[in-house]
Amino acid sequence: MKINKKLFVVAALVIATTVCAAAASSKSEPEHYKNLKVLPQNISSKDLQGIMVDDFQDALGVTCDFCHAASKDGHGLDFVSDAKPEKEITRNMMRMNLDINKKYFKLNHPLIGSPALIVTCNTCHKGAAFPEGAE
Repeated sequence: MKINKKLFVVAALVIATTVCAAAASSKSEPEHYKNLKVLPQNISSKDLQGIMVDDFQDALGVTCDFCHAASKDGHGLDFVSDAKPEKEITRNMMRMNLDINKKYFKLNHPLIGSPALIVTCNTCHKGAAFPEGAE
């Protein structure tokens, strides 16, 4: 009988420890990205990935290295760097989209990535890096 009680107590402690550890790891600090000039500094990783993949890659038919420079060590990309002019062009285009949506479609606080946006990258790009006639 004593062994069963000890086993029960040990099992309860293991379960409690596991639950506490899982709860602590799920409350991780939000990402704070560097050099975001149009998107919010405290954007979630999920939202940032959604914008980069769903909005930019799909609408322009490009991959990350279209705007982001290679890292100096040659492994991966330097997402903070402004070395490629395409990155600033993208920022200007994002501001333009937000301004058009605010001015002409009366969206109070338009955000890139919001489904409420009427004019998006895809409006003009339609899957191409350069809109027709813009090259």
